[in-house]
Amino acid sequence: MLCPPLLKSFELCILDSYFEFRSIKYGEGQNRVPCPIWNEEQGCKGSAMELTVEKPESIMKLYDENSGLWRFVRVDKGPSKSLETIEKALSRLGLSKNEVRVYIYIARTGEHKASEISESLELHRTETYRILRDLEKRGLILSVFEKPLKFIATSFERAIEILIETKKMKISLLEKRKDSLVDLWRELPKPEAEQERKEVFQVLEGEEQISLKADEILNCAQREVMVFTSEQDIANFYHSSLLDKLEKISRKNIDVQLLTNYSPKSCFFIEKLKLKKAKYSLSDVDGLPTFLLIDNEQLLLLIRKNNEKKRIAALWTNYDAFVKALKALFLELWKRDV
Repeated sequence: MLCPPLLKSFELCILDSYFEFRSIKYGEGQNRVPCPIWNEEQGCKGSAMELTVEKPESIMKLYDENSGLWRFVRVDKGPSKSLETIEKALSRLGLSKNEVRVYIYIARTGEHKASEISESLELHRTETYRILRDLEKRGLILSVFEKPLKFIATSFERAIEILIETKKMKISLLEKRKDSLVDLWRELPKPEAEQERKEVFQVLEGEEQISLKADEILNCAQREVMVFTSEQDIANFYHSSLLDKLEKISRKNIDVQLLTNYSPKSCFFIEKLKLKKAKYSLSDVDGLPTFLLIDNEQLLLLIRKNNEKKRIAALWTNYDAFVKALKALFLELWKRDV
């Protein structure tokens, strides 16, 4: 017999768990809520049974056509990281969050009616139909000739190919329209007052954006380029073709100077380069961030968080005092030849 004071809370716990679609069972397990029993002589003592409450996100709701009932299935948490990576990749390729959910659900569980997908993913039926229509237009799902209508997913490999090709086509179209767009921009009436030069800065995040900015400022170089790269970044520069870029502009009578920490890794990449001016700095400058100086006018400074291996951000600026300070530091280090 349950303790009278705990009877009401016990009932509420069950109701709450039911309406939250949580899996409830009695027996061995984790996350248990002990339910004491009433002992007339000793009062509340012991634990006759324990209540296990699963978190909602660990339960998947599937429809069983044979029995006509919904089944609650425990989700295997093992591949969760893999699924998270796949979801992020699909989002970057242009799918919305719910489009990703619907595609993955159909791809992993087989053919379903729209009502089943809506119920299982807890999406509004109107939104579900819209998502299914959009996914079908993209070629990511197919409709089955049955009544009621069901949907199956294109293979994941093919779906990725379709999304990548779609991205490429959009980029190709934009590249073709680039010149016409620039011409239209130039035809717009210009403001009467000329804009004065401002000292500005820009914070960039992500490998792609940083590489694009580095490539942009190197293309603007006319007189000199000074690069200090850490041991961690020189390999990234090599694989992103930035070192090849330095070689090319050095052939255009532009003075290119490359400085890096002394280490076996740095020596390996420096030896692959055909730069006349490439040196190693002394070991007492370990920890100095990577930076690029262009024509004493532009600076790109790579920023790391707690010495992590991955670059997380970069600062670009034309702030004169900052540019001159980094150039003075570079020239001082350049004098120290190993």
